Amino acid sequence: MVLEFMISCDKASEICNKSQYKEAGFWDIWKLRFHILFCKHCSSHTKKNTYLTALCEKANLHTLSAKEKEAIKQRIKEQANS
Repeated sequence: MVLEFMISCDKASEICNKSQYKEAGFWDIWKLRFHILFCKHCSSHTKKNTYLTALCEKANLHTLSAKEKEAIKQRIKEQANS
């Protein structure tokens, strides 16, 4: 039964990243927490990842939309051609 909850560090990292974006399911998060109990490296990674996500949210960072990106590319092309 315990082996069912053991995951690799790669899988733990993947779940950690998904959980930061609210994409991980309940059981995945549970498996991550179980893995973190035994793996100091993944525990450290999770803490750093959580801190970085909190900083990004606090900074209120936003990405450009596809339309905005395309407009910038177009302006760069126009300036390069002139």
